[in-house]
Amino acid sequence: MQFVFQRALGAAACCAAWGLCATSSPGENWPQWRGPRLDGTSLERNVPRHWSSASNVLWKTALPGAGHASPVVWGDRVFTVAALPATEERVLLCLDAGDGRLLWRKTALVSPLEKKHTLNSHASSTPATDGQRVFVAFLDRREAVVGAYDFAGAPLWTVRPGPFSSMHGFCSSPILHDRSVIVNCDHDGDGYIVALDRSTGREQWRIQRPNKTRSYCAPLIRSMAGRLQMALAGSKCVASYDPQDGRLLWIIDGPTDQFVASPVFSERTGLLFITGGFPDHHILAIRPDGEGNVSRSKIVWRATKGVAYVPSPIVEGDYFLVVSDSGVAHCYEAATGNLVWAERMGEHHASLVSAEGRVFFLNDNGLMRVVRPGPAYACEAENDLGEKTFASPAISGGRLFLRGDRSLFCIGSR
Repeated sequence: MQFVFQRALGAAACCAAWGLCATSSPGENWPQWRGPRLDGTSLERNVPRHWSSASNVLWKTALPGAGHASPVVWGDRVFTVAALPATEERVLLCLDAGDGRLLWRKTALVSPLEKKHTLNSHASSTPATDGQRVFVAFLDRREAVVGAYDFAGAPLWTVRPGPFSSMHGFCSSPILHDRSVIVNCDHDGDGYIVALDRSTGREQWRIQRPNKTRSYCAPLIRSMAGRLQMALAGSKCVASYDPQDGRLLWIIDGPTDQFVASPVFSERTGLLFITGGFPDHHILAIRPDGEGNVSRSKIVWRATKGVAYVPSPIVEGDYFLVVSDSGVAHCYEAATGNLVWAERMGEHHASLVSAEGRVFFLNDNGLMRVVRPGPAYACEAENDLGEKTFASPAISGGRLFLRGDRSLFCIGSR
């Protein structure tokens, strides 16, 4: 996730760099927000395009509490988080990926429920896993809390990296790189990004963020322009850092104040894309090869139509696709910014995912459209989940994992 207010290397290189290779089942794990490449793309084959209440629903499990965090999948385990208002608990849930059984539930935090935006939840930060540990992030009053658990649910460590203040609530999904857990805490105060050691929680480096403005963007870590970069939008800027030590590589002022959607990168064009935010709305295509302040030199194209504030976009082939919160999808040529089509999808806060050249749009009412990007709109299927949904999908083992407002669904061919 991620927060409804609310992600190359080749596949093998990504897995080796991040320690995310599958070990317990065939197929590709979905270990963190927006999957193994932090951009919503899947290398899975035979991902279902059609389902109904009577077909291709492998299992459906009622979840306790509520939350907008996405599921993450490693082998035969599915993890997500929820908030239980009656007891003020935030819990980590582990389910069997094969049949949906709840294997265990662990209380990560007991704390008064924070003030939030009506579209946010008290469990919006998507967890992350490296196949040995599961990492979560929550808010304890005005302090961020990051914790690690083993696959049996035993707590390993808990740290409090710093304050967090926002009238819209909390959503800082931990992401994994090398031996680090990285958490972005842009907020209405002295914002920061912190890298923690996966094994111990010990702080490795810290970035002091500019402008003291709330944002909820999970960084994208990718080899871009011949170097490893960690890029994100937030707190009145777009910036790239070295994920090994937090050193600033380049920065763009603005183009607006607050951001939620995660960036994506196109290998074919070499461009980095951001969409957002509030109060102004922009899509930027950025050439990520600069140094220092590149506000006037590295923006290749810009658009203001179809801008998403919350849903993260996706690059599929030659196309950049984005859906606005109000539910209008736009498809651009990634290289040029030429708009090739626009289509209404219904109010939309889940981020886009893709597999086998198809993009999956899941709207707030639980209707998923499967679209083949191209010069004209081509919808291959429409499927109704039967529940409202704000969480973004996960794809693993040829299956879709979809979180509704009451249940977790596993969609796959029987």
